[in-house]
Amino acid sequence: MAVYGGIQAHELERWLNALTNAAYDRRCPLVKVHGGNARARTARQDLLHLANDYRCGESSREESAAALGCWCENYLSEAEWYVLVGTRQAPSLPQNEEERSLTVLKQHRVG
Repeated sequence: MAVYGGIQAHELERWLNALTNAAYDRRCPLVKVHGGNARARTARQDLLHLANDYRCGESSREESAAALGCWCENYLSEAEWYVLVGTRQAPSLPQNEEERSLTVLKQHRVG
């Protein structure tokens, strides 16, 4: 999974919860997913569909983890990914809109 490194199947529920919460947090960059409101709605719908398929047993944990990894590659920037996995600290004194968004996203991190 290139830059993103993949999502482990045993962490799937944590990732689904964190990403769903981040996707609906208005202060978060996931609400504005790169490309505008229509793309953000599509991202949220795809995420909810993926979560529903997993929780209803329509897809296995491994299939869902792989699909969620693809979702991350499609909708998250590299900086957002690293904040979520906890390997990059959001700036302590935000200077621009992207840095402020990353600070908010840090509250939803998985790692």
